[in-house]
Amino acid sequence: MAGLIKREDVDAVRERARIEEIVGSYVTLKPAGVGSQKGLCPFHDERTPSFHVRPQVGRWHCFGCGEGGDVISFVQKVDGLGFTEAVEYLAGRVGITLRYEEGGGARRGEEPGRRQRLVEANRTAAQYFAEQLFMPAAAPGREFLAQRSFDRTVAEQFGVGFAPQGWSSLLTHLRGRGFTEAELLAAGLVSQGNRGVYDRFRGRLVWPIRDVTGEVIGFGARRLLEEDQGPKYLNTPETTLYKKSQVLYGLDLAKREIARTKRVVVVEGYTDVMAAHLSGVGQAIATCGTAFGSDHVRVVRRLVGDTSSSAGVQLAGGGSTGGEIIFTFDGDAAGQKAALRAFNEDQRFYAQTFVAVEPHGMDPCDLRLAHGPEAVQALIDAREPLFEFVVRSTLRAHDLAHAEGRIAALRASAPVVAGIRDRALRSEYARQLAGWLGMEADVVRRAVLSAERAQGQPRHAADDVPAGAVVADPVPGGPGASGGFTVPDRRDPVARLERQVLEAVLQHPAATPDVFDELGSDAFSVPAWRAVHEAIRAAGGVRSVGAVDPARWVAAVVEESAGPVAGLVGELAVSPLPEDRESAVGDYVRGVVHALVDMQVTRRIADQRSALQRTDAERDPEAYQQVFAELLRLEQQRRLLREASMGQ
Repeated sequence: MAGLIKREDVDAVRERARIEEIVGSYVTLKPAGVGSQKGLCPFHDERTPSFHVRPQVGRWHCFGCGEGGDVISFVQKVDGLGFTEAVEYLAGRVGITLRYEEGGGARRGEEPGRRQRLVEANRTAAQYFAEQLFMPAAAPGREFLAQRSFDRTVAEQFGVGFAPQGWSSLLTHLRGRGFTEAELLAAGLVSQGNRGVYDRFRGRLVWPIRDVTGEVIGFGARRLLEEDQGPKYLNTPETTLYKKSQVLYGLDLAKREIARTKRVVVVEGYTDVMAAHLSGVGQAIATCGTAFGSDHVRVVRRLVGDTSSSAGVQLAGGGSTGGEIIFTFDGDAAGQKAALRAFNEDQRFYAQTFVAVEPHGMDPCDLRLAHGPEAVQALIDAREPLFEFVVRSTLRAHDLAHAEGRIAALRASAPVVAGIRDRALRSEYARQLAGWLGMEADVVRRAVLSAERAQGQPRHAADDVPAGAVVADPVPGGPGASGGFTVPDRRDPVARLERQVLEAVLQHPAATPDVFDELGSDAFSVPAWRAVHEAIRAAGGVRSVGAVDPARWVAAVVEESAGPVAGLVGELAVSPLPEDRESAVGDYVRGVVHALVDMQVTRRIADQRSALQRTDAERDPEAYQQVFAELLRLEQQRRLLREASMGQ
């Protein structure tokens, strides 16, 4: 299969996937004027709804945090998907079979229909396992859950199930549902032995593992019975759906909280994820039988949204421009080793990384059981910076009571400090390291600099932050900035009228009078609105709309928008209009457009009168007559325009 989806198929998905239905499955939307709906933004914490959806133009925008886009970009952001993945997901929801351009590189190892069969097989298996949990043979599984204070409601919430002990219970069930052995082998649900095909999971407690969209792509199974000689945990093997280096258990449940809070909590197992979520830590996820690696980092970065090279700077409020990644580890040697691995991956994040270690070695599941949900929350809140944890762990391996031990500790810890990408943090940890070692700061600083040179430490944007500097918390959607432009105070009547005209033209092109297209490039005085007007003109103006629906019209203007202008177009296309009576919207649109044209004509009349005063009628009567004639024409145009406005 080729990689690029055909343009017309992308457009079809964008049209068929009703934005109010897709967004409405994540956000409770309520009417907010003619053709508009609003709700609480899923991408930042707010109490008053500032998230608006306008189905007619197929756009959404949050006036609190400034995020916005179409139905595809919404799915990308809320589910942490790439563009192609988002289109494929929506295509599946609306029943569109996608076609791919030739020569774009392989996208999948399975054809779309084949892949969907594997997804359905996993979904059916998950339902079967969930039903089996409450059968008599599953008593050991229910006992395992009860010992950890997980009742039936919790099991159903997380989809926990039980795989019967028989060799072919699941195989027989899925055959009866029309799945072939080849499909079940490809899905990793059965295995091939010398005497045929048999169930991969038998006599085990089973957790469904879902992708970010909620589709079951594999399973993790825990050993329960003494006669089971297999590993303690057994996962689905590598398949076209299940890639263990990319899979994160609980991601489907945590994605909204992660996107909203910009925080990820990485725990070590399925029961830890369950305990964390039940304790109010809704950002908890876990790897599935493998260490947290670079592929996991990429998945998390999409959700946290820390793709800016300037992120990862500590803010005055205690947070970070790139959010927080919190790892929970045991305090033993294995936990320290895991922390070192996480430290190596930290350089791939533009976020602040932390470690939460329970002093007595309890994991979140044990902690909840022993001390309640509050203890789990307290563990996460008491996190310490990953850098500090790694440096201190390195120092504990040496005897600091003797000079030889301190020198050895310096040699071991200096490369760790040198590996911190933020120069301001490197400088601060070098200073702290000197205190922990009881050595001169200059000696430690030279050791760190030497380690930096040995590592060939690359420069990052955060390196340009002076040591000791604190970056003020940005104000999302704050006044004065929108899409990179300075936006004037809405109390400015001219700027307000110009904005209202663009809102009206983008949202109701069919009601826009043709005179709008006659406006020149100087019609808008605000640079931001002038840039949007230029994009509208580049898209052909309102006369080009014809039978094109408003959604395509806005998409065409967005396509003609350069850089930050696209964000402004999206915002204006969703902004609530002052007129909330559907029958009066047309008059409102014509009224604001006529008012803007009137203002421009009045400006030209003033220019012509000034020119007339400067022209000498006796010395240059021809020039005087030309200016005078143009003045009369403009005054006539303004009179007709005002008469038309009064007759609406």
